[in-house]
Amino acid sequence: MVSDMEITVLVLDDVFDTGLAALLDTFETAGALAEGGAPARVTVAGVRKQVRTHQGLRVPVVPPPRARPDVVVVPALGCKTPATVAAALERADVRDGCELLRGWSRAGARVTAACTATFVLGRAGLLDGREATTTWWLAPFFRERFPTARLDDTRMIVESGRVVTAGTALAHLDLALWLVRRHSPALARAVARYLLFDARPSQAAYVMPDHLAHADPLVEKFEAWARRHLVDFSMKAAARAVGASERTIERRVRTVLGRSPVSYVRDLRVERAIHRLQTSDDTLDDIAAMVGYADAVTLRTLLRQKTGRGVRELRRSGGR
Repeated sequence: MVSDMEITVLVLDDVFDTGLAALLDTFETAGALAEGGAPARVTVAGVRKQVRTHQGLRVPVVPPPRARPDVVVVPALGCKTPATVAAALERADVRDGCELLRGWSRAGARVTAACTATFVLGRAGLLDGREATTTWWLAPFFRERFPTARLDDTRMIVESGRVVTAGTALAHLDLALWLVRRHSPALARAVARYLLFDARPSQAAYVMPDHLAHADPLVEKFEAWARRHLVDFSMKAAARAVGASERTIERRVRTVLGRSPVSYVRDLRVERAIHRLQTSDDTLDDIAAMVGYADAVTLRTLLRQKTGRGVRELRRSGGR
């Protein structure tokens, strides 16, 4: 983000209210706090003359600019399930939006999206062969829909060339601040303080692994068994318990969750450890033993890697 940059917020019908508001409020706050004037000119454009939010509010929009903007930001659609996302992607306004995005991208625009809008970028073909993130609970559907995208659903922001994707719903704030930070890290810090916003480098602390596992019956069985055997987990025992070969479990877990079974069990251990940190006074050594680690050092390192937070910070975030 540099001075005099043109940012077009491309709003599709049924836009997610909070996402659109978070983007516009962050950009407006940056403009108010910036010395020497706003760091960018922000235009809210619509593929259609009439655009409404998911809650039914009318959005004042202008036609898309003829010249390609410097940056395009696509806020999320008001969808929460694979079925509603799939239906939205077949709408005429979304198809027209994808055509615009492809043209702007070919002309050199930086194209960005948050939450379910990452599916719009995928439908436009802008994520083929690229690294990307998306909202964590739709990750299995994203992998199914866009198999050539290299998805990392633990990350909040992924920059891949001139395409930037942001994670779940409130990652609209992360994305807006990422753009502000390109103009001025100091301004981004000031905006974050005004908005009482704490940086979230990872979605991992918020993911509910069992929710993801429900996308496949075998993976769901594997997840349920693994939860009961975090301390003595082994792939051989898991295969016997769910009635499938180790190779089959490996293939199905990778297809649905984008990671190995052992990596997924690591996520389950992190989830259990965070829960104990936030709901008990157990020592880290005790918690490590509860989730299958020989010492607290290994668990402490893993928690930092997965969440970007230290043990004390995780305890405080539990609100006990």
